[in-house]
Amino acid sequence: MIDQTPTKPGIDLPRSVVVIPAHNEARDIARVIAGLRDVCNFPVVVVDDASDDDTANEARRAGAIIVPLPLRLGAWGATQTGLRYALRHRFDYAITIDADGQHKPQSLPDLLAPIINGEADVTIGACTQRGSRLRKVAWLLMKKVSGLRLEDLTSGFRVYDRRAIDRLASWQATLLEYQDVGVLAMLQAAGVRIRDVEVNMLPRRHGISRVFHSWASVIYYMAHTLLLSFTKRGLTHRSGDG
Repeated sequence: MIDQTPTKPGIDLPRSVVVIPAHNEARDIARVIAGLRDVCNFPVVVVDDASDDDTANEARRAGAIIVPLPLRLGAWGATQTGLRYALRHRFDYAITIDADGQHKPQSLPDLLAPIINGEADVTIGACTQRGSRLRKVAWLLMKKVSGLRLEDLTSGFRVYDRRAIDRLASWQATLLEYQDVGVLAMLQAAGVRIRDVEVNMLPRRHGISRVFHSWASVIYYMAHTLLLSFTKRGLTHRSGDG
């Protein structure tokens, strides 16, 4: 278990918080929180993205702090809300994890290690074997157009340090719609070191991807993301690969 017990009086290990953006995840959210409790003692903040099911109540019963949104902001808007919570409460690290049960909390030590050891400022739980052929084609196109050299651009399983949290809580980051190219390019342009950490992921228990569930959503996502990738290419080249 990852513990935050002080090593000696007055000296605390870095304070961390887990942020879970959630929209209509009542069937899985309690299981996700229980899995986190098995491996760490970090507070868990569930940002309820205007769910119309019992997500908030299930998360509250499982011991999470609930931040309710009156209007749906989408995955990135809910995640940014959680990062602003982390900034306001002076956490050193923010861990983001999806509410659908795909991310394995047992991978947290591997994600935290490069940051604690001073080797990275942000880590991404990368699982390049997951997803459909369509998703993999999308990753390839985004990497080619943006110049980003990270393997898993869409994974929401991440650890951000204080500097990254501060950057992503800014009003500029509010203009972004997704957590992939725009977020990563913004961090790299600021000199934030980003590292992929290979992890295993589980199949989604319920529901479908809200981005890759239909051709219409994929076309919109790819048009938006490739345009953003092209405009951010100069930033990623100037800052290198972190």
